[in-house]
Amino acid sequence: MAERAGGDGTSRAKAAAAGRWIWSRARGRGRVLASAAVLTAGLLAFHRAVPNTPARLGSSLESFLPWLGLVIVVLLGLGLLRRSAVALLALSLPVAAWTYLFGGLLLPGAESGGRDLVVVQHNVSDENADPVGTADALAAAGPDLIALEELVPTALPVYERTLAPDYPYHSVQGTVGLWSKHPLTGARPLDIKPEGITETWNRGLRTAVHTPRGEIAVYVAHLPSVRVRASGLASSWRDESAELLGAAVAAERLTRVILLGDLNGTVDDRGLAPLTARLNVAERGFAFSFPAAFPVARIDQVMARAAAVGHIRTLPATGSDHLPVAARITLD
Repeated sequence: MAERAGGDGTSRAKAAAAGRWIWSRARGRGRVLASAAVLTAGLLAFHRAVPNTPARLGSSLESFLPWLGLVIVVLLGLGLLRRSAVALLALSLPVAAWTYLFGGLLLPGAESGGRDLVVVQHNVSDENADPVGTADALAAAGPDLIALEELVPTALPVYERTLAPDYPYHSVQGTVGLWSKHPLTGARPLDIKPEGITETWNRGLRTAVHTPRGEIAVYVAHLPSVRVRASGLASSWRDESAELLGAAVAAERLTRVILLGDLNGTVDDRGLAPLTARLNVAERGFAFSFPAAFPVARIDQVMARAAAVGHIRTLPATGSDHLPVAARITLD
């Protein structure tokens, strides 16, 4: 009897030790998940504090900032699997941060009003094999304004001919153009060329559009591309061009301004701060526009001054590597 009791006592001790070990491992994993949740929340809430050197880390993070929501989903799944109360509690931090930054974009757009303008922005691609189909698709959305980039001499007459019936007014400067249902005046090229580019380069225009709601300055721009290299993002030319464009907008004499363009950056990217600090961005919708095959970021932008950019959305794919974006602008 004594030996059996002793054996039972040993078994209970071993079971208790095993339980403590399992609890310790689970608690440890919970702490790891909680730490990951806190780090994710910190990146969301304080992304501006991430330095841009080396390798443009800050801009890289900000270009894909909404996708940290996927990290939250993965951590949530692991927290539920581990049944870790600590991890699940810590997840409230990144959930709150993500909701604050991007939750409003998920809300439905407001009802349109009589003072709204509909605009379409599209980088049509210099390799687009179907400019007629592209022009027809853009016009089918019924916008007041259509801004195009990467217009090449061989395709330009096709766009002009196809869009002319519905958009009798247009201006093309270099490789960017604007088509309008309303008269244009004072169209001119806009110098946003970085100093380091030596070849011919004209990728900006400014014009006044005379709408039934008054005169509006409209800018169309195509900022330099951002290259992803082993050393990180190469965005110095894009950032310099954004500075020049921001200065032009700041000097604009007309109160109302609309900027349409392929800015090669998201609105969270600090490289576009010279523009986002001066102009309103879209209030609703993500509208990831690039690359068209699997869009992960919206680099085609619609911004405005003395006007609100309401819901922004993508249109069906064309022959371009970008998706077109359409937005509704409410004039103040």
